[in-house]
Amino acid sequence: MTERKQLNIGLFGFGCVGFGLYQVLEKSAGIKANLLKICVKNKTKIRQIPAENFTFIPDDILDDPNINVVIELIDDSEAAFKIVKKALLNGKAVITANKKMIADHFLEILELQEQTNLPVLYEAAACASIPIIRNLEEYYDNDYLNRIEGIVNGSTNFILSKTFEKGMSYADALSLAQEVGYAESNPELDVLGIDACNKLIILIAHAFGLVLRPESILTIGIDKIGDLELRYAREKGYKIKLIAQAIKHQSDTISATVAPQFVKNDSPLFSVDDVYNGVITETVFADRQFFSGKGAGDFPTASAVLSDMSALSYDYKYEYRKLNQNLVTKLSDDVSLDVFVRGNNEDETIFKSYFNVVKELYKDGNNCYLIGSIELVQLKKLSNDFPAASILLFDSLKSEENKIEELNLINSI
Repeated sequence: MTERKQLNIGLFGFGCVGFGLYQVLEKSAGIKANLLKICVKNKTKIRQIPAENFTFIPDDILDDPNINVVIELIDDSEAAFKIVKKALLNGKAVITANKKMIADHFLEILELQEQTNLPVLYEAAACASIPIIRNLEEYYDNDYLNRIEGIVNGSTNFILSKTFEKGMSYADALSLAQEVGYAESNPELDVLGIDACNKLIILIAHAFGLVLRPESILTIGIDKIGDLELRYAREKGYKIKLIAQAIKHQSDTISATVAPQFVKNDSPLFSVDDVYNGVITETVFADRQFFSGKGAGDFPTASAVLSDMSALSYDYKYEYRKLNQNLVTKLSDDVSLDVFVRGNNEDETIFKSYFNVVKELYKDGNNCYLIGSIELVQLKKLSNDFPAASILLFDSLKSEENKIEELNLINSI
């Protein structure tokens, strides 16, 4: 039986998740772990554990030869990368929950892991309590993954849920999310879809083996959603969810988007409400699978960090098998989508020029909306040209090629 390694931990950050991890560690007898030092910035903040546990000097952790694991839980992505880089170069394994840092520095983190032969684990960076990264790494290693999609941001899901459960306006739901601590005082990373895009970058790397830059993915937030589209969704029996998704084509390319979507009641994501996340995977052999769990909060995120600690105690590291297999070559915009676009009445004629087919047109006062089919490359242009427009998707990304590929693969077995 493999003996578990002793973890001597230096922790950066002691906010909501950091304190949650401290509490979880006190109740977890199975892991051989000592929390030796905690580095924080604020010297005057009153904390719930003794002051001797803290330091304000990062090198007190990074240069300590007794510390073999650094856990990074701060909110500054560039400062976080400096911590991760120096920790690895100083011979320490790393656990992080900073999805923006990973998305911005993915290739550098891969190179540092190869250079130092030390792991960086980050299950807590995507979907908190759902072990989706480990599943993509291990369970789907040899299966032909066609699609991954889901609700990966708990804050926006809470806001959108309240607009349907309580009939609240977007502004009131956002205020409530800030009041209960699910959204920051500056909520842009969440409501503009940036956080979901960063998480999708991570999921795509493990699902399809392609490292992308966040700016390459169409990212539309929920901040433009108004009464007209909420009323439309209620009339049709839909819910609106912020969906991150990627689909693989027969050409060994993928298409990906982050955008609000009308979700029908036959989708597993329809019932994923409040701060919960939900992820659907679709493969050739295992068909469709659905994961659900809390996507925000101190204990759900701390539980994912604890899972990484447990894995590290057995010397686990990501093998990035899909990256090494070179299965996917690039991102492609060669896909058609059904969309809802709302803007001012004077924008109607210009909006039409972006569509392949306009199936429905509606005007209400000064507003109009168009429903129809549009190429992803044109949708990116429309989004850039009309930043105030409200854009929602109707269905998940689809490719007829995938059905042909699946049939050919199964028939060849």
